[in-house]
Amino acid sequence: MTTTMRITGLRRQARTRRAATTTALALLVMAVFCASLIWGEVIYSPTQVWQVLSGEQVAGASYAVGTLRLPRAVLGLAAGLAFGAAGVVFQTLLRNQLASPDIIGISSGASAAGVICIVFLGLGQTMVSVVSLIAALGVAVLIYVLSHRGGFSGARLILIGIGMAAMLNSLVTYSLSRADTWDLPTATRWLTGSLNGATWERTLPLGVTVAVLLPVLLAAQRNIILLRLGDATATGLGVNVTATRVIVIIAAVALIAVATAACGPIAFVAFVSGPLALRLLGPGAPPVLPAALVGALVVLTADLAGQYLLGTRYPVGVITGALGAPFLIYMLIRSNREAG
Repeated sequence: MTTTMRITGLRRQARTRRAATTTALALLVMAVFCASLIWGEVIYSPTQVWQVLSGEQVAGASYAVGTLRLPRAVLGLAAGLAFGAAGVVFQTLLRNQLASPDIIGISSGASAAGVICIVFLGLGQTMVSVVSLIAALGVAVLIYVLSHRGGFSGARLILIGIGMAAMLNSLVTYSLSRADTWDLPTATRWLTGSLNGATWERTLPLGVTVAVLLPVLLAAQRNIILLRLGDATATGLGVNVTATRVIVIIAAVALIAVATAACGPIAFVAFVSGPLALRLLGPGAPPVLPAALVGALVVLTADLAGQYLLGTRYPVGVITGALGAPFLIYMLIRSNREAG
């Protein structure tokens, strides 16, 4: 067997593995999504759920499934897709698995804006989404400008982002200390990251955002992968580096901001989705869709576990935070060893 044939065979095996893994992730997401509609204090059969989804009136199930569980499941699905896709974009562009939006300050910008809207301005869901988006974009631009002295540096951007996140988290803490008694539970629950009280009003803006911007990231993922090789190499391979970076960062920031406005900053989903997806698919794989699916799977599974499997009901952010913190420690130890 010639070297060319061997390389061709390895590439075919890699493509087959990636396709099979992505398909398996999609099926798992669909299974957990369906379980979210079936499972609860009252368990409905798949037939009853299907009847509700088909528009039929089923005693008890029409309200429980159609009004309570379906918006919650769709919100969890959309939020997971948004956090997962946005997280892996930042990690790939900055060539660092620690460069997650919830670590480098992007999510903190949206969170601070959301808390101020809730505590001081009393704005509705739509305006919270708009203000959070503007704040997240502003923070992203500020971090990028501050880190661009003498040329773009991913390491400098991460350090500045961590400092920015600390400042914004202090602003959140101050806002909570000044909150009225009736606003404090709402703001605290939102900051935890929760799908409780999901409605179509909260879900629709995020669903539209994901439907529009996820295809943008999928279309640009070849250039995203090439940017991982460095600006000079990517330019030599025909990538418009500046335009690609601006487009994908705006799309990723918008996904993070709208998802955060809809259900709060669900901890560590953006951070863990990319590394987990790449471990399943292998290095060099197109990362956006698998990471988005992993994010959706993490959010839906954590919400289902937090609601029904632990004896006491916990918001989804509590579950992802408890699972994501050890993963962050592991990644820090691993990065330190690789640097050494």
